[in-house]
Amino acid sequence: MTVGDFGEFSLVTRIARRLPQGDGVLLGPGDDAALVSAPDGRVVVSTDLLLEGRHFRRDWSSGQDIGRKAAAQNLADIAAMGARPTALLVGLGLPPDTSVAWVDQLFDGLREECALVGASVVGGDISRSEAVMLGVTALGDLRDRAPVTRAGARPSDVVAVTGRLGHAAAGLALLTAGARDSGPLVDAHRRPRPPYAMGPRAADLGATAMLDVSDGLLQDLGHVAESSGVRIELDSAAFAVPRELRQAAAELGADPLTWVLTGGDDHALAAAFPAGIGLSGQWQVIGTVTEGRGVLVDGREYGRGGWDHFAV
Repeated sequence: MTVGDFGEFSLVTRIARRLPQGDGVLLGPGDDAALVSAPDGRVVVSTDLLLEGRHFRRDWSSGQDIGRKAAAQNLADIAAMGARPTALLVGLGLPPDTSVAWVDQLFDGLREECALVGASVVGGDISRSEAVMLGVTALGDLRDRAPVTRAGARPSDVVAVTGRLGHAAAGLALLTAGARDSGPLVDAHRRPRPPYAMGPRAADLGATAMLDVSDGLLQDLGHVAESSGVRIELDSAAFAVPRELRQAAAELGADPLTWVLTGGDDHALAAAFPAGIGLSGQWQVIGTVTEGRGVLVDGREYGRGGWDHFAV
């Protein structure tokens, strides 16, 4: 059965029944708006737009994969501010011939990713469109923390990352080259694994700046450098390139370090910390903050990299 056969309001009711609501939801789907508690008194908000053919392909990823990915990239933005995610709102555009079973899978994926952080899908909207389109808004609670922005890095800080880098980019390269079998790198493209808990922990450790690595490490750290008015200097030797990345690079004739430095969609966290703070083994120190501008790798510019929606 397709969504065109099923009808808008029957589909909305079906979706709502698949979405359990957490303790922080005072009023869930079914009204003009949801009601979500905000114990801190402040609400952290982020939003992303995902377009079929631009951000995902249904012949490469299942509905469940796409739901997990759509939730992950929004929840990671909340964690990158040092906050705990609480809720998602989902705007969904669908062609009328989309199967209802695929929509079920999509919301199962959204629900499952939210469950990792104790968040809920509390509402949204559905419309007809020529291709699948997802607009996801995430909410979060700081729990009395100060938000960690991109603007606080200071000379003498160290720069560290937590989470995977380059895996999703390698998986995308494999899919583009014709790979269809599941493997760790292809899975990383389909379903990122953001280190959600490390965002609030970084805030508690005294992180001076932080962000979600969504568009490539160099490009995203460039935002920190610009916002903070500093230079970030990275040491390529500090990056441990996993064996599976080296193998895929050899197969495709690519440089695995380029995937690590410029690949997006892994949603690792990168942060600056005051020197001397004891970081756990989950954080990998990769460089320092100095006086100046921009981002350097081994003392020089690495070249253009990272995701830009309007780049040719």
